Order: sequence, then structure tokens, then C-alpha cells
Amino acid sequence: MKKQLLILTFGALAFASCQTKQSGADSQPDSVALKAINDTAFSKHIAVLASDDFEGRKPFTEGETKTINYLKGEFEKLGLKPANGDSYFQDVPMVDIKSTPTDLTIKSASGSSTSLKYLDDFVGATRHVTNQVKVDNSELVFAGYGIVAPEYKWNDYEGLDVKGKTVVVMVNDPGFLDSTLFKGKTMTYYGRWTYKFEEAARQGATGVIIIHEDKAASYPWAVVRSGWSKSKLYLAAADDNKSRALLEGWITQDVAKAMFKMADKSADLMVQAGKKGFKPVDLGLKVSTTINNTIKKSISHNVAAILPGTKRADEYIIYSGHWDHLGKGEAINGDSIYNGAVDNATGTAALLVLADAFKKAKKQPERSILFLAVTAEEQGLLGSEYYGSHPLVPVNKTVANINIDAMSASGKTKDIIAVGLGQSELEDYLVDAAKKQGRVVVKDSNPSAGFYFRSDHFNFAKVGIPALYTEGGDDNIAHGLAWGKAQKEEYTTNRYHAPADNFEPAKWDFSGMVEDLRLLFDVGYRLSNETTFPGWKEGSEFKAIREKSMK
Repeated sequence: MKKQLLILTFGALAFASCQTKQSGADSQPDSVALKAINDTAFSKHIAVLASDDFEGRKPFTEGETKTINYLKGEFEKLGLKPANGDSYFQDVPMVDIKSTPTDLTIKSASGSSTSLKYLDDFVGATRHVTNQVKVDNSELVFAGYGIVAPEYKWNDYEGLDVKGKTVVVMVNDPGFLDSTLFKGKTMTYYGRWTYKFEEAARQGATGVIIIHEDKAASYPWAVVRSGWSKSKLYLAAADDNKSRALLEGWITQDVAKAMFKMADKSADLMVQAGKKGFKPVDLGLKVSTTINNTIKKSISHNVAAILPGTKRADEYIIYSGHWDHLGKGEAINGDSIYNGAVDNATGTAALLVLADAFKKAKKQPERSILFLAVTAEEQGLLGSEYYGSHPLVPVNKTVANINIDAMSASGKTKDIIAVGLGQSELEDYLVDAAKKQGRVVVKDSNPSAGFYFRSDHFNFAKVGIPALYTEGGDDNIAHGLAWGKAQKEEYTTNRYHAPADNFEPAKWDFSGMVEDLRLLFDVGYRLSNETTFPGWKEGSEFKAIREKSMK
């Protein structure tokens, strides 16, 4: 999970969702259920999930076996039904590929050439499940942002045949430089690097290379280098990922400028790419590399349980959270187990606490509740991606997804962050629930970083299911806004994805975690007793997908 530090508040959202059985002001969550959400319930599960005995909960390890069996056992104790036929497990087949490319060679028509050094100048890999792939003198084309977005009247591939060619594209979307385009500073999915690779493959490109820039990407080259220096997990595919581009990679901005100069083109093309009417540019260059792969295949597991609804059991609200973390790794201060207590033993425990709360509710939910603990979030949201393409319940009968990732252990706050604010009507439900607690909903401070696309809820959004993802607020009731921000910064700097992310109950303040989960229970409980489906808001890139799936 990615973290953000600063927040900006906004006024109360207008309630714009479909007509419902109850208004948010009138509906009240079940008091018996709310009491089941408490620090004792949280602590019991986190202590187990974040213990050294669970070895950091990495997929394909003994830590996975212990984690998924613990979850299965707890769901059974609560009397929840298995969601996958007679099993609580959903197999998630994956392939681990360690790609090692040779230097990337670029040649001009005049015969001059340059070699880019792996990791220093570029990173590259292939998803193709084969021992070796070769990109041989593939023509380079600058395709702007590499976006096809009909709703924004934008098509960087219009009139361009990229079969056999390698496209070079910008990171982020045109709104990053021009607030009148797309959603301005709020990144759309078209700005995410994952989309760039997907679209290039749909266009039939041999290769796709993204130009890195610190601010537009929201992280430095060192992050790209580190992530691409290791093996990568991908979902197994029937075609061994042959539908993807042969080469996927990045280059630094300095390399991009040198490349444009080699092509006798102005680097100003990177600015022109963000203007309406931009046309792709053939660079007159050819690129070559060979990628050697080391391949391993294995199966991980999602864990899923259902509390059947009393009246509309064929309609579902899904609560999700990833059970995995990083396992064992480089020792820091003598500790080599990356326990992931906050990220995401808290969210995994929250699923169990929520399940208990719904079971204890005096009035049972009319719709079914699916509790889904997904695998391999830390490897690229793979468990939720697999669920999105292999759903256990129908997508058009899934009312909403509420995702829980890394809850705050710093105490109660006056606010709660709705990541990616402006996407769906679920945010209106969140506003109503927050008001009952005397709180306000705020947006993340760096919307151009695209945090909405970086946790498991995104894979529900991709198939059209309205998805809500919150983060604990910053304005701490006891200590103030500056202190709250400092706590997040300390966690991100010293404990995030490090062995220091340990469970320390004597130091943790569970009160904020409890209040946040009670709020998310309220949202889901209200949805579970309504008859209509919340939708995506105007301008959301997922609205058309949902409308199509509901026909």
C-alpha cells in the first residue's frame, strides 16, 4: 500500500445517490454490532497475524499456509459459509519471472547508436512466460501519453499502426500539466503506468517504454530501479501472457531527452504531448534488446466467506483487505521478519472483526456480505485482480466494495480520508456516516499521485463495481493536525515495508482504528438493507463499465 501525508478538507458533499429505503440522517447502525468492534477484538487477531510465527505472511511460504488456515478457522467459528462452493479458498495461479535484459541499444537511420545501461538508464522486463525474448530493430514512435480516452475526446493512437513497433509514452495524464484537461491534478487511471502497458498491448505494440519524471510519477527513479531489479509475480494466463507487449519498461527523463536529440527532435515534444490535437511522432530510431527469464510457477490463495442476506441473498457487499506482506528479507537492526502489523494485519483483522459484528447484529443484513482476504497485494494487487476476472459472485449483483488497508494506530481523528474523492456515490454514504461521529470527510493531498489505483479496491473498480477506500485521518483529536501528520510520516519513513512494522499493543492507540471500522460498518450495513445500487459519479472512468455490466 502507498501512503500519503498531507490532506485538504472540502465542504459537505451533496447527497446524489439513487433513491434509497432510508436517508443517511435517519438510518442508524446496529448498536450491538458496533460494540463488537473494539480494541480487544482487534488486538486478538493482530497479535496472531503479525507474530513472528507467521513469518511475514508472504505468498508461497509457510506463512501463507498459517495465515489462510487461521482465516478459514475464524470464519468457520463465526458460522460464515465458504464463498467458493464448499471451500473458503480461491486458488490464484501465478508465475514468478526474473527478467534480465541486455543493454538497450538504440540506432539512428544515419548509423549512430547508443547503449542504455540496465537499472541506471532503463528497466525492462517481459510478461511472456518463455525463457528468452528478443526485440530486434523495432521502430520507436513517440505516442504522447499513450492514452485512448473517448470520454475526454483523447486518442494518442489515432491513425497509428504500432504493430512491430515500440511506443515511448509519458507517465501520468495531460491534466498533470493542464488543469483544464481530464481531471486536472487528480490523476485518472489513464495516467497510471499499468494502463500504459495495457493499452500498448491492445494496440499491438511490440514494446512500450515509459518516460519517468519524479513529480509526474510521484516517486524518484530509485523506486523504479528497486522494483524492477527483482523478480516479478504475474497472474498465470492461458496464453502465457503472449497478448502483452514483448517489452515493458521505463527510461529516465535524461535518457528521453538524449533520445529526442538523437532523433533530431525537440524535447519540447514532451510538453506538446499534453496539448489537444497532438499527433504521434516517428522518431526514426530503432531499438533492440534480449531478455532472459528465470521462471517459477505456483498457486496462492484468496480467502472468502459469506454471511447470507435475509431477503436479497443474491446481492452482495464485499469487504476486502490483503492478508499478505513481504515475508523474510534483509535484516535491519537484527530483525529479518517483515511482519506487516499495520500493513496489513490491521485490515485483515478488520475483516474478522466486521464478520463478528455483522453476525451479532440484532437485525441481520438483507443483502449478503462477502468477506474477502486477498493475496499478493504487495506483488501488484494480484489477488484482487484475479478475483476481478474470476468473481465468486456476479459482478452485476455486487453492490459495492469497501477496502481496508493499513489502519491507523494513532488514535481518534476529526477527519477521515476518502482516497480518490469524486469517484462514486459511496462517498456520500461515507459523509453521512462520518457526520454521526461528528467527523468530516477529506481528500488526499496529492491526487496527482493516483493513490486510488494503488490498493485492492481498484480491481473492483476496473470491472465497474463502485469501490470505497479510506485512510485514517490526520487531525488527531488529542494532539492536533501537525502531530497526526508527523505520525504518518514517521511510520512511512521508519516502519513502512520494514521489519519495524511490528505489533506493539502498549504503544498503539486502538480508538481511531475502532472508530474508523465502525464507520465502514455503518456504510456497509446501510447498503445491505437498501434495495438500490450506488453508482459512479459523472466523469468517473468506471461509470461506463458499470452501466454496461448492469444491462
